[in-house]
Amino acid sequence: MVAQALVRKHPCLKEAGSDNGWNGWKNTIKFKMGNYRTKMRRAGCQEVAVNAGKRSRKKPENEPSHSNIKRPKPAEVNFLPNFPQGEDPSSLDLLRQAIVEEVKKTERNLPLISKIMQNTFALRRQTIGMSCPPVKELMDLWPALHMQSEVYAEFQRITNQNLPNTYYTELDRHTPRLMTLFRQKASKTGKTADALADIFKVYDTQELHDVHTRRTIVLHALPVYLREEVSGFFRTCVDDMDEPDLGDASVVLLTTVSDDATSPVHYHPARVFVVLEGDVVVNLPRLADAFVVMFGLIYALHLSYPKGLTNTFEFTQKILLGLDDSKLSPKLQTLKNDLMLYV
Repeated sequence: MVAQALVRKHPCLKEAGSDNGWNGWKNTIKFKMGNYRTKMRRAGCQEVAVNAGKRSRKKPENEPSHSNIKRPKPAEVNFLPNFPQGEDPSSLDLLRQAIVEEVKKTERNLPLISKIMQNTFALRRQTIGMSCPPVKELMDLWPALHMQSEVYAEFQRITNQNLPNTYYTELDRHTPRLMTLFRQKASKTGKTADALADIFKVYDTQELHDVHTRRTIVLHALPVYLREEVSGFFRTCVDDMDEPDLGDASVVLLTTVSDDATSPVHYHPARVFVVLEGDVVVNLPRLADAFVVMFGLIYALHLSYPKGLTNTFEFTQKILLGLDDSKLSPKLQTLKNDLMLYV
């Protein structure tokens, strides 16, 4: 793309013997970037050095060059930052232990926790990127990530974007058009239409249609509209029942209600739990808040999107948050076109 743009901007640089006029420039840029990465690796840049040491002619015993490559998630600005000047893993681990002790207190010093979390960001990212420990182990090492505010702060460190402000602004902006699309689909026939009709049947019986109920119905209806499987993601239990079995739950939003657990949507839950790898990580009073925190934790802990809900999470990432939105699947591109017509 760079080579193509270069030749379009300066036609005099077009190569006469090339099929498209920029093959030579593309090769030149690739070699220059390779040399630049070599210099950065020798200078100690962790984001480049993490994928060094692969098999070569001089080191045939190493692992293959294309195995276990550490790649950032879409639109990550800070993937594996270097340690702050004058710090090393042992000194940063002392700060980590200070966070653990501070989180245990009844009255937490929130500014202190935020400051230490900022200072230990590089240690946290290298632990996640290099070792890939289980979620439970990570949350034990960094208990501040159980806090909603620290999840948002971590997401901003990684992407330079304010997660809740951007998400809620864009979601509320598109909600009227999304509701129209969902109702149009619900008026037709078919399995998807019947599922959407059941969701709106509960919504229409609500006395109060405020911003929270609208966000809730959009979150429930969106994956259904995109024809994705939601039974394993949205789960419900009655709050006086025994703890549900979450052993097979990799990424789940568990809604606890007082009664009527058979309803497809609950607008006044007791709590909504964010479950990752079978363990409850955070609990919040509203579904939309729990979904946003879950999305932030997926970035903070470098997790994959849940299977079967890729389009729903990519809609959040690419359309609502605008992260790496240059390529959309045909289904999401169609939905985006429908939304943009009435914005």
